[in-house]
Amino acid sequence: MAYAAFRSIGAYAPANILTNEDLSIMVNTTDEWITKRTGIKERRIAQKDETTSDMGVEAAKKAIERSGIAKEDIDMVVCATISPDYFCMPSTATIISTKLGLGNVTAFDISAACTGFVYILSIAKAFIESGMKKNVLIIGAEKLSAITDYSDRGTCILFGDGAGAAIISATDNKDEAIIDVHTGADGAYADLLMTPNGGSGSVHDSLDQEASSCFMQMKGNETFKVAVRTLTKDVVEILKENDIESESIKHFVPHQANYRIIKAVGDALKLKEEQVVLTVAKYGNTSGASIPMAINDIYEQGTLKSGELMLLDAFGGGLTWGSALVPFSPLK
Repeated sequence: MAYAAFRSIGAYAPANILTNEDLSIMVNTTDEWITKRTGIKERRIAQKDETTSDMGVEAAKKAIERSGIAKEDIDMVVCATISPDYFCMPSTATIISTKLGLGNVTAFDISAACTGFVYILSIAKAFIESGMKKNVLIIGAEKLSAITDYSDRGTCILFGDGAGAAIISATDNKDEAIIDVHTGADGAYADLLMTPNGGSGSVHDSLDQEASSCFMQMKGNETFKVAVRTLTKDVVEILKENDIESESIKHFVPHQANYRIIKAVGDALKLKEEQVVLTVAKYGNTSGASIPMAINDIYEQGTLKSGELMLLDAFGGGLTWGSALVPFSPLK
């Protein structure tokens, strides 16, 4: 039987840094206010001519180089993004695969907001375990600055740009395998976090109205409450179903949306501080890129070792949520 192994990780963060002090000049806010409510100190912002696919390519190059797998052996590319290069088509995944020179491979995007990376991890796992694919490149990439209203204090303090990528490959060694992935959604809460413009459900009377509704809109307090409740329930369930104690988790890698959410879930699991991976202070919320960028940080710091177990956990617009139990299983 084929199993799916998490072989490598890579990430890319734009050079330009937008600090809390910078934002205090743009909107009515302060570093103290932002830090207290979110834990965010700064976020990365892409250049105007830097696209989501450009960032995805840079992250993918690192993941491929670190994987020990030839680029030519990649047979599928899946990208999680809510800020694609183009609305509807072509998919950002097809552009990334072409820029990487991958040629004739299956390539498509998914839209699951901040849970996107967990969703595409489940897709890669399913394709590999079914025998349909052998080496899948998964990418979370976001240029959220393109859909952020920088006059809206409730959202502009949160979001940043970046990309993360991983290679998921077939293995016959069960000890290397991704243990489990949970995903879920509930559209009844869709209005808590959304970009209302652009779909067939949107009717606009003017171009100004259409442009303004391209930006992300969020009901912050309601989203916070649902996120803490849902994430805690999901991670408790995945650990219980797989008979794994929280002490066995080497790295808890949550979606980096808000430090208060991360702390609430970590406390509920009785996780120690050294188990929790935190990058929210320096990257902010990068949606689908958040979890792989955080994994890349601990990899590059040398604290992610072969065989160590990661617990991934995410929540996003849709509403969507997901969790995964993933051992790090590099070939080299």
